[in-house]
Amino acid sequence: MDPRDLWTEALAGVMARPVRSALTTLGTVLGITTLVITIGVASTAGNQIVGRFDALTATSVTVTVPSAPAGSDDGPLVDWSGTDAVRRLAGVESVAALADSTVTNSVQVRANDVKAPGDVSGQTLAVVAASADLPAAVRGTMTAGRFYDSGDITGHTQVAVLGDQAARLLGIKRVQDSPAIFFQGQSYTVIGILGGIRREQRLSTAVIVPPTTAADRLGLRDVTRVLINTAMGAARQVAHQAPIALAPGQEKALTVAAPEDLSRARDGVQSDVNGLFLVLGLVSLVVGAIGIANVTLVTVMERVGEIGLRRALGASRRQVAGQFLLESTTIGLLGGIVGTALGTTVVVCVAVFREWTPVLDTNLALGAPFAGALVGLLAGLYPSLRAARMEPVDALRAPS
Repeated sequence: MDPRDLWTEALAGVMARPVRSALTTLGTVLGITTLVITIGVASTAGNQIVGRFDALTATSVTVTVPSAPAGSDDGPLVDWSGTDAVRRLAGVESVAALADSTVTNSVQVRANDVKAPGDVSGQTLAVVAASADLPAAVRGTMTAGRFYDSGDITGHTQVAVLGDQAARLLGIKRVQDSPAIFFQGQSYTVIGILGGIRREQRLSTAVIVPPTTAADRLGLRDVTRVLINTAMGAARQVAHQAPIALAPGQEKALTVAAPEDLSRARDGVQSDVNGLFLVLGLVSLVVGAIGIANVTLVTVMERVGEIGLRRALGASRRQVAGQFLLESTTIGLLGGIVGTALGTTVVVCVAVFREWTPVLDTNLALGAPFAGALVGLLAGLYPSLRAARMEPVDALRAPS
């Protein structure tokens, strides 16, 4: 039998019962659709997760400055103006210096200096000093008022900026009326509220004051930490150069916390998510294969007379098996094509709805139809072999 004739006979067999063929194909369609959706959505979600992970952590560098020994006459390792040298490094987007101590980490702060019955008692908050670039360094925004500037620092003004949670605890929602807070016997005018802090989130419950004011009133003179934000991919280089820029000749005394190489973490997240959903897709394919095998076997039993007639007219066992095997493969291929189209459409729609960037594997989109054909091929092996083993005389005697 010519291969073209074999293909024609197989296609005629599939189209002879269009409803049954469509229902049989539906199993493969669902399996391939599930496979494409799960792997596509997993890749898209994994890319989104890793992208956020990179954006938040892969660009953050923290330099910790040790405290000077008690009674030491040496100056501080890092001066407040040292951030200017770091800012000039390639890849640095923002930088700020902080100063705190164990004493100022727990300070009683009140929004009213008059202690009247029924008033809310003061809140225990951290008080820190920071340079004027702190909002950008912690990736926050001013939800009310403004952050202090170089003029406030130069003038030693007694102003303060509250973290959004600290402002809520103190009952301060507006700064237009210049509210005041009181701690350690001093009053400070609140000029702004800092919210949306994505880095150093503990500052949301802190009182932030200019470094000169902190040195005069609280004894916070030495920088204890430097927060640096870099461009993507520059963190490792900046982490190496920042200590030299901050403390030339004494850079080894500083401790630098920089992100590790995230390529392995990215691959791990992607692999775990893909592996989980791949199992679900394969289960769906197995269900589709069982459906094709059952229907092909039923078809063989219904066409016993036809098989006997073909064998009697000279068709070989291989040709009979090839016809039914090609029918099941065709059903699988059609299901793979339709399933791939549906799955790709669903992945794109989900990505658009979630405002993600869709990630579609070209190899998966091109290989899924052939995976459907392979499922059909494997599912049709047993029914095809059973049809090929039939003897012509027995097949012609069987009811048809």
